[in-house]
Amino acid sequence: VKMIERLIASGNAYPAEGHVLYDVSSKPDYGKLSRRSLDEVIAGARVEVAPYKKNPMDFVLWKPSKAGEPLWPSPWSNGRPGWHIECSAMSEALLGETFDIHGGGIDLVFPHHENEIAQSEAVHAGHPFARVWMHNGFLQVEGEKMSKSLGNFFTIRDLLKDWPGEVLRFNMLRTHYRQPMDWTVHGLKESATTLERWYGVAEPVAAPRIGDAFLAALADDLNTPLAIAELHKSDDVTLAGGLDLLGFSRVQVRIAPKLTIDPEEIARAIAARNEARKTKNFKESDRIRDELATKGIVLKDGPTGTTWEVKR
Repeated sequence: VKMIERLIASGNAYPAEGHVLYDVSSKPDYGKLSRRSLDEVIAGARVEVAPYKKNPMDFVLWKPSKAGEPLWPSPWSNGRPGWHIECSAMSEALLGETFDIHGGGIDLVFPHHENEIAQSEAVHAGHPFARVWMHNGFLQVEGEKMSKSLGNFFTIRDLLKDWPGEVLRFNMLRTHYRQPMDWTVHGLKESATTLERWYGVAEPVAAPRIGDAFLAALADDLNTPLAIAELHKSDDVTLAGGLDLLGFSRVQVRIAPKLTIDPEEIARAIAARNEARKTKNFKESDRIRDELATKGIVLKDGPTGTTWEVKR
C-alpha cells in the first residue's frame, strides 16, 4: 500500500473505480528489458481493455476483491495487490532499492519483469532495480516440455534416489542456462561417464590452475557449455582447476547411477500403466513410462505384452 501511494504521488499511477493502475506512458523507457517500444507493446496487446484504463497496457497495482476472495483494507478498496507490485515490495523490503542479480524463467521477461522494473524504478527516483538479469530456458524431458499437466514432472530430490548429485549438476551445466534443456537418461549417462573419466586424472593434481579460455567462457554470460568444451581440451592441471572452480570434488566417487531394481515394483508399474491405457488415460500411462525412464528402465510394448530392460 505504501509503495502504491508513492507511485500515485509521483504521477506514475492513478486510482480508478477501486483499482489502482500503473500508467505505462509515464515511463518513457518502458519496454527496455524486453526491447520493445510502447507502441509495439500496445499493438501486440491481448489484454482486456477496461473502461477505467487510460492506456490498454496499464496494469493493476491494486484491485477490489470479489465475494469469497482474500481482501485487505486500503485507501482505494477492500482488495488485494496485483501480481507485479508484490514482487517489487518484497524486493525493496529484503534487498533494498537495487540488487545485483534477478533470475527467472524466460516467459517472465514480459510483462512481469518489465512491470517490476517500471514500478521499482519509478518509486526509487530512477535507480536501477537489478543490475543483471538472467532468464533460464524451459526444461524438457525426453523431448517434451516438463510440466505437471503432462505428467512428466519430477524433482531433483526424486532424481537423487538414482543419480549422484554431481552428475545432475554437471548435466545441467552442459546446457546454457538461457537455452531449453532436454533432460534425458542418455544425457545423464554421458555426464556420468565424463565425470568418471575426469576424476580419474584430475584427483591426484596438487596445484590446479584455472585456464584462461575456460575463465573467458564463464565470463561470457556464464557460458558453461563452452567452458566444459575448454575442459575437454585441457591438460590435467587446468582440468583440475576448472573442476574446482565449478564446485566438483575431484574425489573418486561412485558415479554410476544408483539404480535399485525391484522387479515386483516394475511389474506393478506396468500393470498400472496397462490399466491406464485401457481407460484411455494416456497422460497417466505416459507419466508412468517417463518415471521409469528416469531410472534407466525402458519399456517395450509388443504383441505379447510389455517387457522392460535396464539401460545403463
